[in-house]
Amino acid sequence: MKYKKIREIILGKALDPMKSETRHSMALVAFLAWVGLGADGLSSSAYGPEETFKALGTHTHLGLYMAIATAVTVFIIALAYNQVIELFPTGGGGYRVATKLVGPYMGLISGCALVLDYVLTIAISIASGVDALASFLPLGFQPYKLWAEAFFIGLLIVMNLRGLKEAIQILLPIFIGFVITHLFLIVYGIVAHAENLPGLVPGTINETVSLAGSIGWTGVASMLLLAYSQGGGTYTGLEAVSNNVNLLAEPRVRTGKMTMLYMALSLAFTAGGIIMLYLLWDARPIEGQTLNASTFASIIGHLNPDSPLANQVMLAVVLAFEAGLLFVAANTGFLGGPSVLSNMAGDSWVPHKFRYLSTRLVTQNGILVMGVAALAILFWTEGSVTLLVVLYSISVFLTFAIALFGLCLYWVRNRDAGGKWIGRLLLSSVGFTICAGILGVLLVEKFMDGGWATALIIGVIAAVCVWVRNHYRQTKQAIHSVDEVFASQPFGPHPDAVEPDPDNQTAVFIVGSSKGGGLHALLWVQRMFPGHFKNFIFVNARTVDSHAYGGEGALEAMRRDAEGTLEYFVDFCHSHHMASSSYLGFGTDAVDEVTRMCEEISNEFPNAIFFTSKLIFASDNWLSRVLHNQAALAVQRRLHLEGLQMVILPMKV
Repeated sequence: MKYKKIREIILGKALDPMKSETRHSMALVAFLAWVGLGADGLSSSAYGPEETFKALGTHTHLGLYMAIATAVTVFIIALAYNQVIELFPTGGGGYRVATKLVGPYMGLISGCALVLDYVLTIAISIASGVDALASFLPLGFQPYKLWAEAFFIGLLIVMNLRGLKEAIQILLPIFIGFVITHLFLIVYGIVAHAENLPGLVPGTINETVSLAGSIGWTGVASMLLLAYSQGGGTYTGLEAVSNNVNLLAEPRVRTGKMTMLYMALSLAFTAGGIIMLYLLWDARPIEGQTLNASTFASIIGHLNPDSPLANQVMLAVVLAFEAGLLFVAANTGFLGGPSVLSNMAGDSWVPHKFRYLSTRLVTQNGILVMGVAALAILFWTEGSVTLLVVLYSISVFLTFAIALFGLCLYWVRNRDAGGKWIGRLLLSSVGFTICAGILGVLLVEKFMDGGWATALIIGVIAAVCVWVRNHYRQTKQAIHSVDEVFASQPFGPHPDAVEPDPDNQTAVFIVGSSKGGGLHALLWVQRMFPGHFKNFIFVNARTVDSHAYGGEGALEAMRRDAEGTLEYFVDFCHSHHMASSSYLGFGTDAVDEVTRMCEEISNEFPNAIFFTSKLIFASDNWLSRVLHNQAALAVQRRLHLEGLQMVILPMKV
């Protein structure tokens, strides 16, 4: 069986990016966006509340404050990020906010933290999901957890390479199962101990006063702040919608806000409710089990005390849905991470290849990088959820703090007479204070427990990004200088078009967006083969990447730009009384599209020879080959295999 056929079976048939119905069929409505992007936030209820509760130690009565603070914080951050959706409806979220409102280098730090955030989203969700499954398996399964985690990451990579909507629809039943089972358990768990609720508030206050008498109010406040910060993982995922607004159905802003509302309501209820269950059911850690597992076991046992076997089955179902939701949440990393890399590639911080789409119209390079990076972190941390939460929370709250600081700056700079800005500035300021406070506590308290690793990883990524951008800037300047040299080439006196004769010798030039590069090739051929070629054909295959495909009107703008470039070359040839015409194509793979058009041209012009320019660097190495596509060599190889002649003209930069 041929490779292409196997690929089609695994990943599905290729999609046509130029059809308007394709984009419409892939866009996510609010409910599916809640599943695909909101699962990250909702799934954090599997580990965030537990980390908060464990940080309280024996002073579990303080959990009531944590339950209230958790629910309130969720809504503050969600409402603040609604402003991001309004201001940046084409996506980009924290990275775009930081870049536009604070500065490009703060945008770089935010982007690096977001990439790490999404890698850790995959790692921690998979690790927590496997932990949940392991909670009802024998202790002998523990050594095999890492390999199980690697298997699930591989499965998610394949699913996402098929397309984001397909992956979400496959995972939809798991998401709904989690919502139903956890809604029931939280409601039943609270109602079953409803008699304890009236005394919960006064009892908590009395115990708090008593604790303050022994360790002081400063000690109590420090304990609450640390526990609150330890549970920072609860709020992760709230930024996912603003980062991926470009994936949503029109009207995008309204869809994004509805999705944020679903996320905030579901996460506040679930996370706050689970902490209440810990309190009411006197939750205690059990070796080999999560706190959720032991608490749910107690609730199910109370619900059906006479059927231990049935209770085990019910618990297994609940934990399976919890693990399943965590796998759905891991999928958010495969949606959001490549999107951030794509935005950073647009600003030349990372290789431009991260903007390319596969035939299934997903950012394939980003998906593969996110999966491999998550695997590496899982094996490095040995799947330790506690360590992963530290790494995760620091990266998330760094992006939160930078984005909310950017919003504060925006509303200070854009004050209007109506006073509307005051409320939004206040909301952004409160959100910034909360997120910066959590970030500061985590860095101080957890620096030696993994916080240093987060800072180091973000710093290394940022340094590489600066090097990449400098390389692209130098290359762009060199190409611009070439364009300026050839910009002075005068047009001839002939006003009329000259049509090519298919029987004549034909030079076919594969050109890009650089007019200098195209003229360089044209003049080089005329100088080396004077009078030999009578027809001059120009071919341009534009790559439909994530930016062209995601932005409203971007495809049309790209078409107009490409047509303008080709028209310039054709008009130049006609002005010198040279027969000329042009061909334009669009596709996700420029090599495939160029090869297809060249084969068609060779049928129409049998005496054709193909030419293109290729950048040649003074110090060529594997890094420059990664940063610049090797399309010219790939096209030459494909055409030579088809018996067509192609010459690559070096253009030194």
